[in-house]
Amino acid sequence: MTRLLYLYVQDTMADWEPAYLLAELISGRFFEHPDQPYQLRLCGRTCDPITTMGGIRLIPEMTMDDIEPSSERVLILPGAMTWLDPVQEPILERVRGFLETGMVIGAICGATMGLANTGLLNNRPHTSNDLAVLKQFCPNYTGEEYYVSTPAVVDGNLITAGGFAAVDFTYEVMKKLNVMREASLEAWYHLYLTKKPEYFYQMMESLGEGK
Repeated sequence: MTRLLYLYVQDTMADWEPAYLLAELISGRFFEHPDQPYQLRLCGRTCDPITTMGGIRLIPEMTMDDIEPSSERVLILPGAMTWLDPVQEPILERVRGFLETGMVIGAICGATMGLANTGLLNNRPHTSNDLAVLKQFCPNYTGEEYYVSTPAVVDGNLITAGGFAAVDFTYEVMKKLNVMREASLEAWYHLYLTKKPEYFYQMMESLGEGK
């Protein structure tokens, strides 16, 4: 089955939050098997054009109803200013169903608020921008005891992250998908986390392992 990355796009989408992840999964440049990258599919609530927070106009090629979940596919939910809008409720119910299939789903920033307000985080470890924010703005959220104050949290097939943690988010999703050698992934993570060039050379060296 073709490896697909579904990116949910909507008006005010935070362009930068999925950027690292898209670059690595779509190019496959640092994969253990670089000839097996993911193919990108833009999906929306409708197929009408949307405008991101950065002013980029995108046209969804499919809706969330068209997604066929599988273990070879991943759904990414970036932040946006509209996740608590009632129009997102059908989308979030689709996400509920996808989670039950075992499909890997990554939610960052405002998307975690949407999940929280739908009750999807009430009984599983998760994180977000801040616990106080979830409690204040998500009336259906009762998962305080499961909140973890770290940049990103993995629970089964769901990865959640704060909007300030795009690198951590990318790291955890790629680790879950098992697309890079461990040494390559760790070097990648520390390169972007510390900005130290020695990790770039470690990553380049790791790519030759096993050849």
